[in-house]
Amino acid sequence: MKKPPFLRRPLVIVCLVLAGLGLLGVAAAGVAWATVCSGKSCPSLSGLEQYQPRQTSRLFAADGRFIAEIGQERRTLVKLADIPPHVRDAFLVIEDKRFYSHGGIDFFRAFGAAFANFRAGGVVQGFSTITMQLARNLFPERLDARDRGLTRKLREMKVARAIESKYSKDRILELYLNQIAFGSGAFGVETASQRYFGKSVRELTIAEAATLAALPKGPGRYNPRRFPERAVQRRNTIIELMRREGVIADSSASLAKAYPMRLVRRRSASSEVAPYFVEYVRRLLEEKYGKRLYEHPLKVYTTLDLELQGAAERALDRQLRTVESGQVGAFPHRTYEQIMARAAAGGQDESRAVSAYLQGAFVAVDPRSGAVRALVGGRDFGDSQFDRATQALRQPGSTFKPVVYATAIQSGRPPSYLIDDSPLIVPQLDSTKPWQPQNYDLKFLGPMTMRRGLEDSRNMIAIRLGMEIGEQSVVAMAAGFGITTPVPPYPSIHIGSADVYPIEMISAYSVFANLGWRVPTTPIVRVEDEKGATIYSAESERVQVLSREEAWLMVDMMKGVIRRGTAAGSVGQYFHIPAGGKTGTTNDGGDVWFIGYTADLVAGVWIGFDHPQQIMSNAQGGRLAAPAWTTFMREIYERKPTLPDWPRPPALTSRVVDDVTGLLHGPQCPQEDAYTEYYLPGTEPTRECLRRAPAPPKKP
Repeated sequence: MKKPPFLRRPLVIVCLVLAGLGLLGVAAAGVAWATVCSGKSCPSLSGLEQYQPRQTSRLFAADGRFIAEIGQERRTLVKLADIPPHVRDAFLVIEDKRFYSHGGIDFFRAFGAAFANFRAGGVVQGFSTITMQLARNLFPERLDARDRGLTRKLREMKVARAIESKYSKDRILELYLNQIAFGSGAFGVETASQRYFGKSVRELTIAEAATLAALPKGPGRYNPRRFPERAVQRRNTIIELMRREGVIADSSASLAKAYPMRLVRRRSASSEVAPYFVEYVRRLLEEKYGKRLYEHPLKVYTTLDLELQGAAERALDRQLRTVESGQVGAFPHRTYEQIMARAAAGGQDESRAVSAYLQGAFVAVDPRSGAVRALVGGRDFGDSQFDRATQALRQPGSTFKPVVYATAIQSGRPPSYLIDDSPLIVPQLDSTKPWQPQNYDLKFLGPMTMRRGLEDSRNMIAIRLGMEIGEQSVVAMAAGFGITTPVPPYPSIHIGSADVYPIEMISAYSVFANLGWRVPTTPIVRVEDEKGATIYSAESERVQVLSREEAWLMVDMMKGVIRRGTAAGSVGQYFHIPAGGKTGTTNDGGDVWFIGYTADLVAGVWIGFDHPQQIMSNAQGGRLAAPAWTTFMREIYERKPTLPDWPRPPALTSRVVDDVTGLLHGPQCPQEDAYTEYYLPGTEPTRECLRRAPAPPKKP
């Protein structure tokens, strides 16, 4: 289309605009236009012919399947020919209806805006064309939209004219539709279409196209999730403009205005599998590569197992809903569904750090490689992007006790070592009031073996044991297990008072599964640059924390937790593959855990509120968290071969001992209390039990 002669005279346009605004005279305007880009004050347009909007790095699962894109600007490019006419028209009628007839500056619109602003005594109307908007988007650093000054506007206009001289109108529109921001982290019309409607731009209805066309003017103001009524009003305005311009029929306009707002669920709209895992990887990559991550597309091959991820999400979601339903005890809080329904009715912001409903986290790790196979950081990434698996600091409760017991085993104390489960008073250096810890059941059972103390999760046993071997030794062992958060050398750490990241606490159990070896946890296998060259490859550096014999003893003791102890009813009854684990519950019932493992998989569950509070009365890790682990593991091992048990190291010795005293079982001891215990050489008991079996009742 041939441009009218007046559109070839930018100086005249600028002079008219500026005169209308009453800011400069015609002569001054001419000088301003001629000098506004003097020196290097305007961005260079060299290379624009080959310009492509920023694209994102791509993430792939362990089996090579695509899972997500990451970047500051998440977009999927689409050709103009693939964008339906009614989608293009929706943007044109609201943003720049004379787009195909002006030369980058619509002086009719500019004059009208100048007159309106003059009458209002301030800026109430703008006159940016699509090309001017594109200029701002292409060069945000040089044409900062926050700068309301005349000089910036003149530069924007001049760059727009230069763009028009280099690009066809179709190319400009294509760049614009792929460049602009739509809110919710979406850039470009294709990504926005997927984000809000779960479909390609090729499939958008007139109503949906108008909804998206409303967003560039104010992505926050017209967000259909936050402000549905406002979004519908803006949408219908655009539909009416399309009717008036003759790009849609009257009947089509009526139907489109009546079309209900149907958005996809925010979790699905992210177009990502495992969004918390993806965000975890993004943070690690950003720390390593900085701006390069966003300026140059990378291929990132991750450790994610899609089957395990799906199983983890289902298991956690099912258990959280079970807890909220009251099936395991009265739940005194509002449920996730209740809170989300209320938030939707009130136009709640779609992204929050802290949520008011019951939350959870789930992590599964391959202990042999350190590969993160599944990671769930919360219930709803769309509502709350805070990752409880990798970012939250929570008290581990009794899941920390195996670290204490491992330290004791390494110090030469055997599983049959006797500790007194009795009241304890610990003086406090910073308080006049001593610490008086309690067992969960508020009872004291007297002397018992380490093995039984771990199985039944007796607090007094762990505290006394830790105090015997020394807090500094426990702190050192925790560091060896891969816990990086500070663990202060106080007696309370022995029952899990020190905050940890759930992913570190869960990964620590890999030491047991690996029979003493720790492998650093990683979610990334390798990273390739845009040319396909490998720029990063994960390396597994094994560190021995326990000897094979020490670790096997811990595994054997932790099997007892599942077979006879605090997890017997929720795990041992339903899962029969060789496995060890530990329940965890904080004193106030605000954090509940279960971490368990087989020879080739470690998995852990945490449940609690973002603002710590009691979940319910009698909250326990075995009742609230462990069932999710069991559900997950049963689903996974239905498709996996049965694993053999950990082989007992030949260096270990065995003795038949008395369960009550921890001494060798003698003829006088009750037979029902005899069991086989295993020992590091030199730690075996040498004395026999002298406890007499109760006499049989006399016959009448």
